[in-house]
Amino acid sequence: MGLSEPAYIQTARSGALSEKIQKSWKILENCELCPRKCGVDRISGETGICQTAERAFVSSFNAHFGEERPLVGKNGSGTIFFTHCNLMCCFCQNFDISHEGSGRPVGDEELAAIMIAIQNEGCHNINLVTPSHVVPQFLSALEKAIDAGLNLPIVYNSGGYDRVETLQLLEGVIDIYMPDFKFWDAAVAEKTCHAPDYPDTAKAAISEMHRQVGELRIDSNGIARTGLLVRHLVLPEDLAGTRHIMKFIYEAVSADTYVNIMAQYRPCGNAHRVPELRRRITDEEFKAAIDAAREEGITRLDRI
Repeated sequence: MGLSEPAYIQTARSGALSEKIQKSWKILENCELCPRKCGVDRISGETGICQTAERAFVSSFNAHFGEERPLVGKNGSGTIFFTHCNLMCCFCQNFDISHEGSGRPVGDEELAAIMIAIQNEGCHNINLVTPSHVVPQFLSALEKAIDAGLNLPIVYNSGGYDRVETLQLLEGVIDIYMPDFKFWDAAVAEKTCHAPDYPDTAKAAISEMHRQVGELRIDSNGIARTGLLVRHLVLPEDLAGTRHIMKFIYEAVSADTYVNIMAQYRPCGNAHRVPELRRRITDEEFKAAIDAAREEGITRLDRI
């Protein structure tokens, strides 16, 4: 598969991007951007769970080489780490960013300049890390970045806790969706991030993402250009419900879904509050997760 123009360029040409920007900013006046539905007026400076008002906060941006193979290539994935989060997992490995607010506010012009700087560095994509709560800010900056010559695929790298209605605003904008599917059990989601609706929300979100972009498509250089990539972090004591999640992906999304089953769990942040999360996973637990995925029909596994 050869190179193709990112979807957002045509969306901008048609005038649809400007419409999406207006609609998304309107949502912030009584914010229901994510499933938390805090209802605060972020335009006026109020904040909800995500602790973010009118301006997005960025913790860091750089060429990242620890992402999935189709994103990293030779030159890295251009990650932009947004500060704060709408999910707030107690064991977050970026606890200082998501919970403690490490970062600084950026306006549209600066965020657009960051995207252009990433492109100039030679990265293969713009990787938006934890963007669920800053969709309007990203869209506004994207419009300016397009005017400055941006033409890299956009990766939406989220925790999977996304409203379908917000994702629909991103249709024709996002090239690659990369959500987590963290937990199958509502009680586990409640215990770890006070979001018992997470499993049903993630199922609906991932299905919508797949409807928009389909399976992950990779060019002749091994670089992802468009499609869905699902991440799943293996947790101790099978707290994540790996087999159930893989079965759902195979049956309800696509048997050809590209999945990254991750072994890097370690106790971080407030993980100690959940007894099962006070240790790393074992080699046997990771092998069992991989075996479960394959037994449920998942064959496109990253780095396996």
